[in-house]
Amino acid sequence: MSDNTLLKTPLHGLHLSLGARMVPFAGYDMPVQYPAGLMAEHKHTRAAAGLFDVSHMGQIRLVGPDAARALETLIPMDVMGLGLNQQRYGLLLNEHGGIIDDLMFVNRGDDLLLIVNGACKVNDIAHIQAAIGTWCQVIPLPQQALLALQGPTAAPALENLIPGVSALVFMTGGAFSWQGHPLYITRSGYTGEDGFEISVHQDAASPLAQALLSQDGVAPIGLGARNSLRLEAGLCLYGQDIDAQTTPIEAGLNWAIQKVRRSGGERAGGFPGSDHVLAQLDGRLPLPRRRVGLLALERVPVREHTVLQSVDGQTVGEVTSGLLGPSIDQPIAMGYVYPDHASPGHRLNAVVRGKAVPMEVVAMPFVPNRYHRGPK
Repeated sequence: MSDNTLLKTPLHGLHLSLGARMVPFAGYDMPVQYPAGLMAEHKHTRAAAGLFDVSHMGQIRLVGPDAARALETLIPMDVMGLGLNQQRYGLLLNEHGGIIDDLMFVNRGDDLLLIVNGACKVNDIAHIQAAIGTWCQVIPLPQQALLALQGPTAAPALENLIPGVSALVFMTGGAFSWQGHPLYITRSGYTGEDGFEISVHQDAASPLAQALLSQDGVAPIGLGARNSLRLEAGLCLYGQDIDAQTTPIEAGLNWAIQKVRRSGGERAGGFPGSDHVLAQLDGRLPLPRRRVGLLALERVPVREHTVLQSVDGQTVGEVTSGLLGPSIDQPIAMGYVYPDHASPGHRLNAVVRGKAVPMEVVAMPFVPNRYHRGPK
């Protein structure tokens, strides 16, 4: 795709004014980093607050009394039992149980709001419309921008502009307004830090972003640091760590399937690939591979598509994401290996330019998460 065909988010002009280096991403011209650089942006988000433009992602409303029941025919999550302004992580599956896309969905009372990946949104909308469009209204929201404010000082920074927002806890949302503009804000994000995602009309997106950047401790953050932050948090990137050939159980996303949708549950199955997925979940069907975290024992970054071998030289898997973790100053990765090589503490070798780099399987996340779950 040539640059003159790239779409621009409502914050495109702001990115340029801030000196961002722009790159093609999911059909958009997006900031990969700002003058401070990826490492500084990453560490700033862990220490203070980073503002991300994620307006390339798709926002979709499902409207109608049968919307929750309809969505349950497409994803293995409990939608019908989701409380008002509660949010969950979801997975759109194909007939083989492979992951078409991962998404977030929230019950706003009069609708379900879905947030899907930018590179997948056109196909997701068509898939959802074809499957459940006769059960409920499927309404894309291309006029909505999406901002993510992430980091330990995100809450006070946002509270200064939008009083009451700090009362939200992790995976809840609410309707707010700023200077007369309606917002829907969830306390969530993809960095492992406390933070918020803000759905705002495109006309108000740039002024709101500028107001946020004027708050103490808030800095603009690009795609590069967004990737390193989510990897340290042990979170999957669609198209790299999960795809249409990966089942939720291979990916270690068992936690995302609630008891009510599992074997023996009140609404067990009924989603695409359910026989295959539930058989893997129950142990009736062996897993061909498992997603694991990997820590390099030498200071050699290990990138995606790197072959993983056993210590005796047999190929046992492949890296799907990898880089030098800025927060821990060590090379980290995730990938898929045969199940008998997936236990924490197991040693493997990554083959980097013909050289064996020793790796150890470790539990994820690599950096402890700091989600705000309310008073302890």
